[in-house]
Amino acid sequence: LDEPTNHLDLPAIEALEERLAAARAAVVLISHDRRFLETLTTRTVWIDRGRTRALDRGFKNFEAWRDKILEEEETAAHKLDRKILDEEHWVRYGVTARRKRNVRRMRELGELRKAARERKRPVGKVAFSVNEAAGSGKRVILAEGVSISFGGRAVVRGFSTEIARGDRIGVVGPNGAGKTTLLKLLTGELAPDDGRVSLGAGLQMITLDQRRASLRDDDRVADAITDGRGDWVTIGAEKRHVASYLKDFLFKPEQWRTPVSALSGGERGRLALAAALAKPSNLLVLDEPTNDLDLETLDLLEELVADYQGTLLIVSHDRDFLNKTVTSILTPDPSGREGQWTEYAGGYDDMLAQRGAAPAMAADARGPAPALRKEQTEAQPARAKLSFKEKFALEQLPLRMDALTQEIAALKSALADPALFGRDAGGFAAKAKFLETAEVALAAAEEEWLALEMKREALKAE
Repeated sequence: LDEPTNHLDLPAIEALEERLAAARAAVVLISHDRRFLETLTTRTVWIDRGRTRALDRGFKNFEAWRDKILEEEETAAHKLDRKILDEEHWVRYGVTARRKRNVRRMRELGELRKAARERKRPVGKVAFSVNEAAGSGKRVILAEGVSISFGGRAVVRGFSTEIARGDRIGVVGPNGAGKTTLLKLLTGELAPDDGRVSLGAGLQMITLDQRRASLRDDDRVADAITDGRGDWVTIGAEKRHVASYLKDFLFKPEQWRTPVSALSGGERGRLALAAALAKPSNLLVLDEPTNDLDLETLDLLEELVADYQGTLLIVSHDRDFLNKTVTSILTPDPSGREGQWTEYAGGYDDMLAQRGAAPAMAADARGPAPALRKEQTEAQPARAKLSFKEKFALEQLPLRMDALTQEIAALKSALADPALFGRDAGGFAAKAKFLETAEVALAAAEEEWLALEMKREALKAE
């Protein structure tokens, strides 16, 4: 199966997962969907710089293994006193730094989700205080009793919400549920049949659609960034050459003159993202942004979204991406009532914990789904809280991570001494071994902390 989840909705992806998990046949998958790979794979093959590397474990273990290999290569290069000068150094070895920064970002996202839970009213009872509404510049979108129908079918009915500055809203649901329609209503692109949508003052909105329609094959890569107006772009208060700006999106320096038609699917995705973020905005609308992106580009997209200071509206079927980026989820109501949408604080897994089932087609929701929700509700008390051991680990792991980080820095500083090996070969070897052990321990501690923190957030949302 070559990218089987591209353009599938969430119910279809989860049905495919169940079918493949039950199959007795051998399965070979190419995919960028992390959750899909983690659920199904028992062995991983990594194609890296023209060679294949095999891991006799599933994708769940791949990224830590890959990062360890890249860190070992970088350490070996320093031991030989070689400085890697080409641009590939940043592209490849930046992966591990991004992963470590993502641990910090997950902490920050947890705080944002906590704030969202405290601010949002109970599900289905949208009511906003006068004081909140009066907060100048804080309200981005206010929808009041919004409805729209097509061909006699209600796509959105009586929907109300308030989106504040800095919110990150994910929209999920099956194909045909009206996700893009809801997005267009909220951004003012479509007028509702009933109700009212008010947009905040001073909004500068940029949209990245799933078809990447803004890219023209005949243009140079640079033209997509500057709209054909020279080779310089202003980002914030800084004027930068387009080649320098494109480097931030993993492009090589010489590619800025390349025609768009020569780019791969992943490169086109990065270029569309770079073009969108080059324009000033405080509201970013992403419609299926992860389609056709490779894992490296997905890492970059997660980092860029996490650092974005404005408000985000994201339609996506990528569960892992939603877990790492959004503060709340909009999805069709679990009752299956036509046109009804419900908002849940947190990411995708938080939404599942609160509603008891994944978004499905309306017919499914009216059928066996209630029994499934009852089963899951009955099973939930067994995992209603963290164990004492888990709570203790959450308190102690950050301290251990800090200590390991300091130890690693000290060891790297010692190994950077070019005279150490000649002076004390045994000491050099011992420090190198200690460094390897400390780096493995740090990666394990980060992964354990991240898993526990996400579990804590999911339990808190129930």
